[in-house]
Amino acid sequence: MQSQATYNYKVVRQFAVMTVIWGVVGMLVGVIIAAQLVWPELNVVEWLGYGRLRPLHTNAVIFAFGGCALFSTSYYAVQRTCHTTLFAPALAQFTFWGWQLIIVLAAVTLPLGFTSRKEYAELEWPIDLLIAVVWVSYAVVFFGTVFKRKTPHIYVANWFFGGFILTVALLHIVNSAEIPVTLTKSYSAYAGVQEAAKEMKGRVEAHLRNLARN
Repeated sequence: MQSQATYNYKVVRQFAVMTVIWGVVGMLVGVIIAAQLVWPELNVVEWLGYGRLRPLHTNAVIFAFGGCALFSTSYYAVQRTCHTTLFAPALAQFTFWGWQLIIVLAAVTLPLGFTSRKEYAELEWPIDLLIAVVWVSYAVVFFGTVFKRKTPHIYVANWFFGGFILTVALLHIVNSAEIPVTLTKSYSAYAGVQEAAKEMKGRVEAHLRNLARN
């Protein structure tokens, strides 16, 4: 069996630490927007109002907290079950720093109102491109590690991790297909009834928030 000293635990620890940090941040934002529903007067400025902070909360909890947790656990499990260190360690480091940059960009752009208005896919196209690059790099590191394994079979956990990586890649690339207009604005590649329904939903939510303030 591979000596523990040869496993790449640095990137695992980095993602684990950020899982805790982003978890606290994301859930704190959740507490704030919950309070804003009870006390609408807490919506003091536009960029810290419920409509801006809600997508920040969902993205922080799902992609920052949950994403970092999945990076960390998958990088740990694939090494230990394959009895080999991570494939392309420099690329693994890139996935860490790239993912943190994505989270910071989301934390800046969403409160400022730069959004594609898609539920759980609100980030604008430059950030979407960065997500695609980081996720493809993640897939290269993970599957590269599986291919160079020193065990005769692939543990079931790695099948689940591999399936999740491929599914998210397909979901992101297809669902986030956009037509850029400016650096901070794009329109969905799928025009029609679904987009019109999303537009109506957004207007109804905005109207209800205005009623709550009054």
